[in-house]
Amino acid sequence: MMAFSEMLLRVANEFVYERGKPFKGSAFGDFVRKDLVQEVKRHLVFWPYELKVKASVGAGNWAAVPWLAFFDTLITETATKGFYVVYLINAQNGSIYLSMNQGTTAVYEEFGRTRGREVLRRRAIDMRERVADHAKNFSDSSIDLGSNEDLPKGYEAGHSFGVCYKQGELDEGRCLNDLQKMLAAYTALVERGGQTPSDVLAAEVGGGSIEETRRLAFSRRIERSPKVRRAVLAAKRPVCEACGLEPEKDYRYDGRPEQTPLDVHHARPLYELAEGETKRYEIPTDFLVLCPTCHRMIHKQDDPSNLSDLKKRIRFKHMREVY
Repeated sequence: MMAFSEMLLRVANEFVYERGKPFKGSAFGDFVRKDLVQEVKRHLVFWPYELKVKASVGAGNWAAVPWLAFFDTLITETATKGFYVVYLINAQNGSIYLSMNQGTTAVYEEFGRTRGREVLRRRAIDMRERVADHAKNFSDSSIDLGSNEDLPKGYEAGHSFGVCYKQGELDEGRCLNDLQKMLAAYTALVERGGQTPSDVLAAEVGGGSIEETRRLAFSRRIERSPKVRRAVLAAKRPVCEACGLEPEKDYRYDGRPEQTPLDVHHARPLYELAEGETKRYEIPTDFLVLCPTCHRMIHKQDDPSNLSDLKKRIRFKHMREVY
């Protein structure tokens, strides 16, 4: 079996040749989308957070730039928006870039191509400054993807920091070590607020510190984990534990339990989460099932784990029809 670094080099070396063949049914395309992804996932088994890994050589037709991306599902699950870690390949000269980058499509749709690239460059600087302690392990030099098409130019503008591997410079040890450092930078960026402006971030945590922001992000990461959500809803009744809203009766909801319009709230007190802590939680003990309104309100409390305080503030009752 090929090593991860060897697979990346194969993509860099063969993409131009393969792009001259039909896109549909391409064995090379399957290699990138499946084999490459499966190989890198082997090295993420012990990573503490859920990452979605995806590779692409195009959608419906060959892309200008092949890529392999790592998405924190708290932020995004697609390369079109948010921010993420990605390998970008200049197929013209075989250079491989490991980059902290951003979704280009969503920015283009909002601001247009020219202004959108300016927005991406500005956000790239903000991201680099927010995790300066991690970014110092990488280069802030610009990247060259060898294409004048819109998406590659967007990737170039959205690049925050990273490393360039030229032909013959990539070995397995360095490759995996750099990836681990970059994913650590990604985690730090997520926990420190990502692309959210500082004033908005401070308002979200009531003017709190970076540490409070980290803890809030950690709780949200757990709450939004599909695996955690399924387990909690399998162990608890689908009823809001604060106000009593019961979708099955109040809205005549008859869908699957895990798709109920209720939220899972990580109720363990944030101050109990120590620096660097990852997966210390118990299901269902550390969780509450809440309707979206009660979930929003409990996060506004000084202690977002105190269900009793939230219940005392509720001044309405659910009225159900009686047949």
